[in-house]
Amino acid sequence: MSKIKTIVFLTFFLLVLPACNTPVASPTVVVTQPTQLPPAQQQPIEIPPTLVPDTPAPAAINAPLVQSPVLEDIHFLNEKDGWGVTETQILRTNDGGVTWYNVTPSDVSAAGYNAHTFVLDNERVWVQITDFSVSTSTSMMYRTADGGITWAKFTVPYGGGRINFLDEKNGWAFGDLGAGAGSDAVAVYQTTDGGVTWTQTYTNDPNQPNAGDSLPLGGIKSGLTPLNMKTAWVSGVVYSDGTVYVYRTDDGGVHWSQVTTLALPAIAQTTQISFDPIQFVTAQDAFVAVHIPTDQNQLAIYASHDAGNTWSLTPTLIPNGNATNFLSTTDAVIFNGDQFYVTKDAAQTWNTVPADPKFHDTFAMMDFVNTSTGWVITSDANSHNSLYRTSDGGATWSNIIP
Repeated sequence: MSKIKTIVFLTFFLLVLPACNTPVASPTVVVTQPTQLPPAQQQPIEIPPTLVPDTPAPAAINAPLVQSPVLEDIHFLNEKDGWGVTETQILRTNDGGVTWYNVTPSDVSAAGYNAHTFVLDNERVWVQITDFSVSTSTSMMYRTADGGITWAKFTVPYGGGRINFLDEKNGWAFGDLGAGAGSDAVAVYQTTDGGVTWTQTYTNDPNQPNAGDSLPLGGIKSGLTPLNMKTAWVSGVVYSDGTVYVYRTDDGGVHWSQVTTLALPAIAQTTQISFDPIQFVTAQDAFVAVHIPTDQNQLAIYASHDAGNTWSLTPTLIPNGNATNFLSTTDAVIFNGDQFYVTKDAAQTWNTVPADPKFHDTFAMMDFVNTSTGWVITSDANSHNSLYRTSDGGATWSNIIP
């Protein structure tokens, strides 16, 4: 570091040091009535600049380069490594999204919203593709163990749905059998050989043999979240005021029971609430976002620190809360259409970060890997998608794919 840079850095450090010594209050164990965020707390996070040493450029991935891909989905593992999906391709990056490489399986010509990816790590990835013009009862699954250089291909016995792997062998699938008139038929599957074969453990479709009713046909399911091969949760929407729609299994999906231990805030008692999929950040710690349709469409956050056995309502309702990224036992980022909410104490308190530029209605999705670094996909009125990246917690954004 040069002498001039040293003087500038020390001067800046001495100016901001007093602001960094403010103690953080310990989180409350259980909160039953959340409050609105006081205006005095709505201050942007001050993130001092950092001096980053020069590092060599990452080695090129052994795959064709793709110029300015139109991304529809992204999943980043860290500040550099990530995976993306376009209408026709499966892509990888190792420089934070600036450069993308085509690692699409050779016989895949359509991806986009028909593709669902699960990224276990940078080498082991699954891609499930359903061609609804051909079949609604089967899908093709592709698996790589070498970062997309080679792919294995399997036929899976369900159409649509979501996959979730616990490790390279054990995983769950939540098959969508069709929705209509306030109902949603689903099937639950498990694999123990990395997706080669699947066993159905449950269905609530009355048109199928051995259908069960412990997971009701009514209501729209938002997804399945497994903790291990025995325990998993299903959350979603039910068309009844003040009703919780979270179900749990402890026998691999064979039987389900409704979770009724969530204490709802008063404003949720007379409206139809909905749940995002539960997000586990460790085997013991999980969060779930609950949407409460009011004048400001409040978002309530529940936390569990005992593997989902009990849940606590955190203190703050976030107005117009939209996308959520729960990153660790303490850290999370939420976007509400105007600004980012950032917590570093397990959702007990939040700081707000006004975004520059403003995304508003162009916001499509986000993916943060920590409270500093994240990406946003936007989609304009012409359905053109762009990719932005932040390294200061959402205050400023670089347009890395126009």
